[in-house]
Amino acid sequence: MHPPSRQDYISINFAGQGSGSYNNSKQWRRQSCWRKWKQLSRLQRSLILILLFICGIASYPAVTEQLRGLTDGDPETESNSIFPHVLPEAVKQDQPPLPEPTSQRKLSNRRGPPVLQNRLQKKENASNTVVEDKASDHKKEGEEGVISWRGPEGPKDGENKEGSPANQKVQLSIQSVANCREAVQEAFRHAWKGYKDFAWGHDELRPLSKSYSEWFGLGLTLIDSLDTMWILGLKEEFEEAKTWVAAELTFNKNVDVNLFESTIRILGGLLSTYHLTGDTLFLDKAKDIGSRLMPAFNTPSKIPYSDVNIGKGTAHPPRWTSDSTVAEVTSIQLEFRELSRLTQEPQYQAAVAEVMKQVHKLDGKLDGLVPMFINTNNGQFTHQGIYTLGARADSYYEYLLKQWIQGGKKENELLEDYLQAIEGVKNNLLQKSSPNGLTFVGELSHGQLSPKMDHLVCFLPGTLALGAHNGLPADHMDLAKQLMETCYQMYIQMETGLSPEIVHFNMHQGSTRDIEVKLADRHNLLRPETVESLFYLYRFTKDQKYREWGWKILQNFNKYTKVSSGGYTSINNVRDPDYPSPRDKMESFFLGETLKYLYLLFSDDLNLISLDQYVFNTEAHPLPIWPSN
Repeated sequence: MHPPSRQDYISINFAGQGSGSYNNSKQWRRQSCWRKWKQLSRLQRSLILILLFICGIASYPAVTEQLRGLTDGDPETESNSIFPHVLPEAVKQDQPPLPEPTSQRKLSNRRGPPVLQNRLQKKENASNTVVEDKASDHKKEGEEGVISWRGPEGPKDGENKEGSPANQKVQLSIQSVANCREAVQEAFRHAWKGYKDFAWGHDELRPLSKSYSEWFGLGLTLIDSLDTMWILGLKEEFEEAKTWVAAELTFNKNVDVNLFESTIRILGGLLSTYHLTGDTLFLDKAKDIGSRLMPAFNTPSKIPYSDVNIGKGTAHPPRWTSDSTVAEVTSIQLEFRELSRLTQEPQYQAAVAEVMKQVHKLDGKLDGLVPMFINTNNGQFTHQGIYTLGARADSYYEYLLKQWIQGGKKENELLEDYLQAIEGVKNNLLQKSSPNGLTFVGELSHGQLSPKMDHLVCFLPGTLALGAHNGLPADHMDLAKQLMETCYQMYIQMETGLSPEIVHFNMHQGSTRDIEVKLADRHNLLRPETVESLFYLYRFTKDQKYREWGWKILQNFNKYTKVSSGGYTSINNVRDPDYPSPRDKMESFFLGETLKYLYLLFSDDLNLISLDQYVFNTEAHPLPIWPSN
């Protein structure tokens, strides 16, 4: 666009008192102004209109800031505070407000950025929503499916060059840690409200559409949340759920369930709740579901099928294969072993022990690393040559260590397999990124390393730390700390401060950023693995930074995934803070794991769930470590 020529400029003279009387008629003034306007050229009139439009736009933010009360203080101070007043609206009216530092009390009435309105999502992966700050909550009467986001607040001066939230150091006091616990409780209450209002007794909440989805039809979210409510001290909510379990929960249904998911979520959740409460209702239900899952082990190889019909007592592999995934068949042991101990019925432990015995002997491992699939007919690994600590293999390594701990550190075969596998990780999968040298765990495919790392792999720092706590080599803790830093970077290098499902690390010299994320991998499912490892690292090191990291992750869940009517939702795009594209689904593990680990991260002073007395299953359900005698 070229600058205007001299003849394009105009001058406007506003008449003073000498130009006429205040009492001149309005009609004369209108005619005079109109005559002057008509004397201008079309270009001049267009320029004036454009200038007026630009001035109006420029003045709009200032006006709206005054109306919204945005000029009260420094927004960065509020956003980065360790005090959980990010959820002021969630505090119940019958409770006192959360304490805040004096310097921040003026900020509590601030509202977020202007509302960005879009149509409600029509498809799960191509959704449109109303995006707004939770504190303003401008939902209209009768409007359906409105979601409230706590979008980015205030200036972004604290962001790094990638545009991610700043990793600012915050000092924690005893009072602020208590506030963090209360913020987690409020997050759970908000999630539970959505489930109770729109999905009660069903498997999963769809918070945007205010509906539910079924997987097995067994109240997965409710059962997965039982011990979380007990641990968080939410006794009223717990009693409501217990009443449903007693009156409504039945496993006598003609329904196919996944052996692994049912074991870790339902059987594990019921066993854990029994141990925490002492209520035999939960043990009786655990016995019922445990016995109904046993047909899965009736295979030629004793490697269980993936699916069981708990009403008919039949089992089968997926329709497209006779394989089961290695992680699934080797991550059901803690639960079935404990069921045998409680019932004095050995068949449960015998079935899962046979699986571990066979996997221990199999060929096809690489320095203790296992392939992802195993055939239920011949008991052999399939799809060999691919090794990962991500999906389909991850919890195999976790349960090697945890079975050894559960059994009183007596089963040396399990320990040997675990130690060999960690050496296999170091020798074959461990690499550093460029330019900042983040340690990551890649994947090996037929001898070629891929710098791909699932968020699921972020269980590993916690598992390594747990092993070191139980007397395994000290360098396991060193590696745990390095990987913990990497997993946190997977969050803070994203514009929303939330990790994607999968990242790829740059390894080439001269790279400008360590982490790349493909379009198909930018979703966040509210997964727990990183906060799980933060819990372990803090418990064993007492380094406050792990609490600070966990607090920032909770803040970002509240900013980008919290739905105004109740519940939290997974999102499609962690790289877009203005429109993260909600998926309309709250996984049961958000309540069963993510919020539980966050609460425990801030609760070591309460002596909750000693890691010398309990071992967590892979769904965060604590089971007792067996007596050594």
